Amino acid sequence: MLQGQTTLPDFDVLIVGAGISGISMAAHMGMKSPEQSYTIIERRSRLGGTWDLFRYPGVRSDSDMYTLGFGFEPWTDPDAIASGDKILSYLDRVADDRDIRRHIQFDTRVLSADFQKSAGLWQVVLDGPEGVRHTTARFLYLASGYYDFDAPHAPVFAGQETFGGSIVHPQFWPEELDYTGKKVVVIGSGATAVTLVPAMAEKAAHVTMLQRTPTWMGAQPRRDRIARLLQAILPKRLAYRINRAKNVRLQSFVFRTSRRYPARIGAYLSRALRKALGPLYNERDWLPPYGPWEQRLCLVPDGDLFAAIKAGKVSIVTDTIAHFDQTGIALQSGRHLDADIIVTATGLRLSMAGQVKVTLGGVKVNWRKHFYYRSCMFSNVPNLAVSFGYLNAAWTLRADLTASYVCDVLNTMAAKGAAIVRPCLPANHALEEDDVYQFSSGYIQRALPLMPKSAKTLPWRLNQDYREDRRDYRNRPVEDGTLQFESVVAKRGEIA
Repeated sequence: MLQGQTTLPDFDVLIVGAGISGISMAAHMGMKSPEQSYTIIERRSRLGGTWDLFRYPGVRSDSDMYTLGFGFEPWTDPDAIASGDKILSYLDRVADDRDIRRHIQFDTRVLSADFQKSAGLWQVVLDGPEGVRHTTARFLYLASGYYDFDAPHAPVFAGQETFGGSIVHPQFWPEELDYTGKKVVVIGSGATAVTLVPAMAEKAAHVTMLQRTPTWMGAQPRRDRIARLLQAILPKRLAYRINRAKNVRLQSFVFRTSRRYPARIGAYLSRALRKALGPLYNERDWLPPYGPWEQRLCLVPDGDLFAAIKAGKVSIVTDTIAHFDQTGIALQSGRHLDADIIVTATGLRLSMAGQVKVTLGGVKVNWRKHFYYRSCMFSNVPNLAVSFGYLNAAWTLRADLTASYVCDVLNTMAAKGAAIVRPCLPANHALEEDDVYQFSSGYIQRALPLMPKSAKTLPWRLNQDYREDRRDYRNRPVEDGTLQFESVVAKRGEIA
């Protein structure tokens, strides 16, 4: 409990979401701020976030688990690219080992959160099994991810109501869907499609991946031989730290080199694809019109997609949709794709603040008017942080950094007897906004009008460089002259 205040919250910290980010924050509070109370509000009936939501065939990580795993909890499974059920088991183990589960309120949604400065508290409206109710918290931590759980990006295709088969979106995969012996068309060429297609091909009669443009792909072994060797000869925590550091450096090198020498990396990836596909390779289907890492590079574990294509179970078609009809999809080229099932792997829709209505004294926060601070807080917004992972590396790398930093902020508040903390940015600031996303991915471009601003330099920047961020968190003090701490004088019960 924060000291020196007369208005007592129900919780010191309210965490929204029990996925990777929320569990990381809870674990860090146990390690760094054990005297402070917290609760996790989870809208689903179990923890896991993304890894509980997505149930489509073959769902797996698109980052290695030595970087997608928590920095404080070694990943010891043989698979470096892991299936969704293994990731869920890992999260369950972390939650149970660290006594996190009892802090989670399941089947409960955060409807709104209003910060009342006079008491230095968030008044939060919840909707759960007991109906609508209120709670209060000193600090709000948004760990609900970056996309809309209720509404994916789902463009309406002409004539889709006439299709005689099933149309499904990966975000809402029906458990009863039987695709055995069926003709399947998967619309999309991103990470979800690249995962779905080879998995469905194991049972389907045939799977066609329909794409408007190709995506850069690269095969990677599902198991990391060097990692397994280190695990065999070193203590597990030491092996994990080395494997994590190795992969962080490798990812950073590939990303930087791709941006600096796109033609060189593109040629390398194309040579690898030619080797993997042999005579089935053609530039129309496999050479993207953009440079590597202008969109996220898709991993193909053990080359499973390429193997399915060579076995005749999968076809790649690059074309645009004219319309759906009773038996499939008519293409602009005049070609027709017969289908019993159409999967619209058309992408996600980003949502700031996890669809929570966030207000300050009753005034809705317009995120677009605020700058990021330390990649997790926002200019002049008090007592709030968000976990927003990297676009060019594993999400958990930043989730861990953010959780650790916010605990440092909470501890500083407690030591100073402060009830309010906020990054102060004067109206006459000279910050120049920068495009930190620099990704042409559709889900990023669609969300830009909603996203907070980012400057060219730290600390007002949503950085995309983990190693630089890690150095900054180590070297820049919490009390850096920008983060302001305030006390309030309020009576118990001021918040209804």
